Amino acid sequence: MGTHAIHVRTWIVAALLLAAAPGAAQAQVFLATRPNPGFTIGPLFVRATVTPALAITRVDVLWSLVIPPTGSAAAIEQDLYLLWPDEVDALTVEGKPDPALARYVEERGYSVIKEGRLPLFARRLYRRGDTESPEPIAGGAPFVSFVRQGGPLGLTAPATYVRIPWTPLLANRTWLLSLRMGLPRLVKPRPATWVESVFWGDRHTISLTFNEVRGRALFPLYVENRDRVVRLADEPSQLLVNFTHAERLKIQDVFPGTAGRRMSEALESTEVVSAYLERARGGAPEVLTIQFAYFTGWKAWAPVLFAGLFFVLGNLAGPLLVMLAKRVGGTLAGRIHISPRSGPTERQTGTVVSRETLARITPGSTTYEEVIRLCGAEHEEHEQPLAPDRRVLVYRGRTVVPQRRRRVGWLATVSRWDVEHSEVEIALERGVVQDVQARVRRARLAQPGGA
Repeated sequence: MGTHAIHVRTWIVAALLLAAAPGAAQAQVFLATRPNPGFTIGPLFVRATVTPALAITRVDVLWSLVIPPTGSAAAIEQDLYLLWPDEVDALTVEGKPDPALARYVEERGYSVIKEGRLPLFARRLYRRGDTESPEPIAGGAPFVSFVRQGGPLGLTAPATYVRIPWTPLLANRTWLLSLRMGLPRLVKPRPATWVESVFWGDRHTISLTFNEVRGRALFPLYVENRDRVVRLADEPSQLLVNFTHAERLKIQDVFPGTAGRRMSEALESTEVVSAYLERARGGAPEVLTIQFAYFTGWKAWAPVLFAGLFFVLGNLAGPLLVMLAKRVGGTLAGRIHISPRSGPTERQTGTVVSRETLARITPGSTTYEEVIRLCGAEHEEHEQPLAPDRRVLVYRGRTVVPQRRRRVGWLATVSRWDVEHSEVEIALERGVVQDVQARVRRARLAQPGGA
C-alpha cells in the first residue's frame, strides 16, 4: 500500500473519531506567525452578550500578551492568528480582504464562503473618565470563513481564520486588545415538546469554550500549526456571558457547577455568568454552557396563570366528574349483575320477616323474648309516654331480585330489578304480643338503588 493511501486512511479515521465526539461549542485558539512563540496570552476574556432578540450574538475577545523580560523585540513582534469554529456575520468594518488568508485555506482544500475585516479595538485599563471609548485600530483584523466540501463525511461546519496585525499595544500591560465578532449560531434552540413550549416558552443553549479544536474544519489546521499555538499565561482569564434584560431571564442550568452568577456592576439589568480558565489544564478544552429562556408577554406570567387555571378547572370539573361517575356507575350497576352461577341472585337489606316466622307468632301468648329470638334484634322500638306498658316493634326489609337475560361466567345482563319492601309491626303489652300487622310493597326498577 502506497504512502498516499496510508495518509488518506489516517485522515478518514481521524475524521470519524472527531465526528463521534460531542458537538463542540464555540471556541478559540491563538496562533503565532513563527513556531515556538516566546510569549503567552494573559489575561484573556471571551465575552458573549445575549439579548432577547437571540438573532446575532456579539462576542468580544479581549486579551494582552505576557512577554518575558529576556524576550527580544525582533522575536516578539509578529502577527497573531485566531482559529474560530464558526462563521462570523454582519459585524465587520470596511477594508479589502487579505488574499493571503484565502489562498492559505484554499491550498489546503477548503472553500471560502466569506471574507472581510472584523472590528479591532484597543482598550485602556486605566480609563480617563467614564466616557472614554475604546480606540479602533485602523483596518481591523482581516478574516476568511471557509468550509470543506466532499470527503467521506460530507460538508463540514464553517470555521473562521483571523489575522490580528501586530501593534505595540499588544506588549503594553496597560492595554487590552478587543476583537469583536457577530455569531448567528452561537445561541441554539433547545429541543422541547410542544407542551414545554406552551407552558414554559422556548428555551435556548449557549456555549463558550477555550482550546476546543475537535471540529472537522479546524482539526487539520490545528495539527499542522500546533507548534505555533500561543498558550495561556498564569493570569486571571475567564469565559463570560452577559444576559441583558435580566428581569425577563430564566436560567435553568449552568455547566460547570463552579461557574459564578452575579448582576453586573456597570451594565443595567444585566446578569453575568462566568467561569475561570485554568492554566493547569494545559490544552484540554474548557466549556461554559448555559440553558436559559427569555419570557415575553403573557409567557412571563405563564406559571401563575396556568396554576390559577388548573385551580379553577379543578373546582369546576370535580362536581362534574363526580356526577358523571355516579351516573355511569348507576347505569352499569342497573344493567350488569355479578354473581356465581350457584350463588343466590337476590339482594336483601334490613330484616325481612318471612311468612313462616309470622305464623309462629301468636297474639296473647308469644312473649317479647320469643319475638326477638324468632325475628332478630335489628328492629325499631316505639313507645308511648301515656302507655308505658305498651310498645311496638317494627321490622323493615328490602329484597331486590334481578331479571337476567344473558350470562357469561359470573357476568349477566339485567333487563329489570324486582324490588319488594316489607314492614312488620308487632304490638306488645306488658311483654306479650297483642297484635301483628304486615305490609308488602312491590315495584319494578331500572336500577337496584332507585327506590
